[in-house]
Amino acid sequence: MPELPEVETVRHGLATHIVGRTITGVDVLHPRAVRRHEGGPVDLVGRLRGKEITGVRRRGKYLWLDTGDRDDTAPVVVHLGMSGQMLIATAGAPDHTHLRIRAGLDDGNELRFVDQRTFGGWHVDEYADDPAGGPDLPASIVHIAPDPFDDSFDRAAVVARMRTKHSEIKRVLLDQTVISGVGNIYADEALWRARLHGTRVAENISARKLGELIDAASAVMRSALDVGGTSFDALYVNVNGQSGYFERSLNAYGRAGQPCRRCGQIMRRDQFMNRSSYYCPRCQRKDSPAVRVSTA
Repeated sequence: MPELPEVETVRHGLATHIVGRTITGVDVLHPRAVRRHEGGPVDLVGRLRGKEITGVRRRGKYLWLDTGDRDDTAPVVVHLGMSGQMLIATAGAPDHTHLRIRAGLDDGNELRFVDQRTFGGWHVDEYADDPAGGPDLPASIVHIAPDPFDDSFDRAAVVARMRTKHSEIKRVLLDQTVISGVGNIYADEALWRARLHGTRVAENISARKLGELIDAASAVMRSALDVGGTSFDALYVNVNGQSGYFERSLNAYGRAGQPCRRCGQIMRRDQFMNRSSYYCPRCQRKDSPAVRVSTA
């Protein structure tokens, strides 16, 4: 699933192309692409036709379009899922494979939602107050914590909250209600930079070290954002269909069996939450036992 740098790359590209444009019409080409919209395809089409796109915003890995006017505003929440792409194309250009939603724009272009695995989709939401004190958010994502690039992000408060967790630090880092935007790739990279093993118990880690981990997560995501995110295949691209290049700079993720770029020890891979964790057994020692998670 795209993480913060990939979603921010998409957000920035969309903002450049579609803010100020009016939606002239919408075609829903697959019902799963609007399954989260309570009114179904017909209602979504009716609610978007004629609306101006006034902004493109993001929190963590969640993206939405601000639409409407002073009397009728609504956010369009976009779930990219595992393979969703938001692409800009000229009207009449050949359809992309796995095209799910097409929105015509008043400048002759189209906003296209392409999703091979159909885990993503669009839904029109309502605005709600942000518990963190920022601008209003779509109601469906008010539970998502600010990410490190959010104006309302409070590093000290996040550290304090992490220290209340009797759970593996990697699990806490992936908890979008604690700190948003970090997924499996950047969690492994941040833990490597901070020299922390992902199974360390969060409440047993010092506030200073947790602060270092947050700083490492921020730094690695900023570096990834500078080169357009991480792409391992054609499923993640920006609005022009171009891939990101940060996979060339990864120090931990996907490097099992290769020497650690810091100490030369062979990197390892462990199973974690139906995914994988990559780490250096010398730089990231298990200084405290892993949490035993009940499966009962």
